[in-house]
Amino acid sequence: MTVHAKIDIRAQLRDPALLTEAALIDGQWHSRPDMAVHAPATGTVMGHMPDCTATETQAAITAAQTALPAWKAKTNAERADLLMAWYQLMLDHADDLALILTTEQGKPLSEARGEIQYGASFVRWFAEEARRINGHIIPSPVAGKKIFAMKEAVGVCAIITPWNFPNAMITRKVAPGLAAGCTMVIKPSDFTPYSALALGVLAERAGIPKGVINILTGRPEVIGEALTQSPVVRKLSFTGSTRVGALLAEQCAPTLKKMSLELGGNAPFVVFDDADLAAAVDGAMVSKFRNGGQTCVCANRILVQSGIHDAFVAALAEKVDALRVGPGTGENVDIGPMINEAAIEKINRHVEDALAHGARKATKPRELDRQYADPVVLTGATKDMQLASEETFGPVAPIFQFDTEEEALEIANGTPFGLAAYFYTTDMGRAFRFGEALEAGLVALNTGALSHAEAPFGGVKSSGLGREGAQEGIEEYLETKAFHFGGLG
Repeated sequence: MTVHAKIDIRAQLRDPALLTEAALIDGQWHSRPDMAVHAPATGTVMGHMPDCTATETQAAITAAQTALPAWKAKTNAERADLLMAWYQLMLDHADDLALILTTEQGKPLSEARGEIQYGASFVRWFAEEARRINGHIIPSPVAGKKIFAMKEAVGVCAIITPWNFPNAMITRKVAPGLAAGCTMVIKPSDFTPYSALALGVLAERAGIPKGVINILTGRPEVIGEALTQSPVVRKLSFTGSTRVGALLAEQCAPTLKKMSLELGGNAPFVVFDDADLAAAVDGAMVSKFRNGGQTCVCANRILVQSGIHDAFVAALAEKVDALRVGPGTGENVDIGPMINEAAIEKINRHVEDALAHGARKATKPRELDRQYADPVVLTGATKDMQLASEETFGPVAPIFQFDTEEEALEIANGTPFGLAAYFYTTDMGRAFRFGEALEAGLVALNTGALSHAEAPFGGVKSSGLGREGAQEGIEEYLETKAFHFGGLG
């Protein structure tokens, strides 16, 4: 894409101090113009970030280790109060946080505002969960003894987050860790570091002590290697591709770290003949085109039964043709730019491959600048197309036609991934039967939305390990200690 002169959005922010270009280590901000950050909509340079070294990564780990005893020793209620203060600051600065997010990531401002609210909801939820970290007493088989099962913080945690949700992927991981009594070293995507750093500024203002949250900017290889090799880091949480997740798991194996991995997806979206057509189309729009299709849980394969196929395609294509594409800061924009040229090249490659294998476009073509991807509905999708087995991560909706429930289940489960799955039916027998048979950690019936702080989030098979959100989310940052108490009688 064309690169323009550097732009500074500080003048548009109510609180310009939220836009910082420095890594946070032990309460100190370290600034160096090593790496440029570009705005996807224009290629404009937003600013420059430090490319943190292994030495700086070790300094952040040491800071988190030093801060751990005092943070862990705080009462659950004290940690909860600090998290609630952080949550309120996020709400108070939601407009600024959204503008920063849209500028560095590209999604429409309306979606960015939604992400800020969504991200803050995890901080509130886990502030509340901090007060409910409970152990239990186990009856002893021996007289004069008591057995206590106690919950304790894992320790220093490494957090590696992606670019598609640069606010919420941090809060969903960091909030439960802080609530549990852990300290954090965060590595945000080098495409979208500003949102993470703004959260660091607000964390300081909330009164979270230095060293509890450390944020490193720079290349993932150098920082990631230092984090995975450190015996001080006791847990790693990562959201990203299955390939990188497997590599991190291999690197963490020698130190036997606890891991949470939210990895790739290939979500089926199944529409049966008896579905509510309008509801299914609306659900597909929500699932497929949110963030321009750049989500790990978006509908990657849309399976439609023969009897409703033509009507569904026509209704979906009409809605997709009405989508407005443009800069995320533009008025009434539905889909912003893709994150970079590599993403657009992959999207175009998938579409061209599908057309070469017999797919047809059901939507009208558009003339768009090269940083944008054309939202498209493809009919005649088959399992030999690249988009059937790979995440497209873009606004492409391929329609696979099927005849029977058994065929739909075979197609839906015919992937090594198992993150999300959606289906629409009004047959309650089928609802339970099909929902239970789907191989996915997240299943949505008659809805295109399945991400809430109150619900566990995570996948099976090659889509990862562990869960985020809900009560399960905080358990990922806790260890259980069996405390045997003798000499009581």
